[in-house]
Amino acid sequence: MNDLRSLVTLVSLVLFTGLMVWTWWPRRRAAYAAAAQLPFDGEAANDGSSRP
Repeated sequence: MNDLRSLVTLVSLVLFTGLMVWTWWPRRRAAYAAAAQLPFDGEAANDGSSRP
């Protein structure tokens, strides 16, 4: 039973490390910058007429 727990812990650590590397990879920076601007897209065109 302890071997199974150790295996699950090791697999979880490897998956977590892989996810962190994939997330913080420098080539993804442009995609994150674009995604960060999504909430602000179209605010300049909003004239307030959609407010109640």
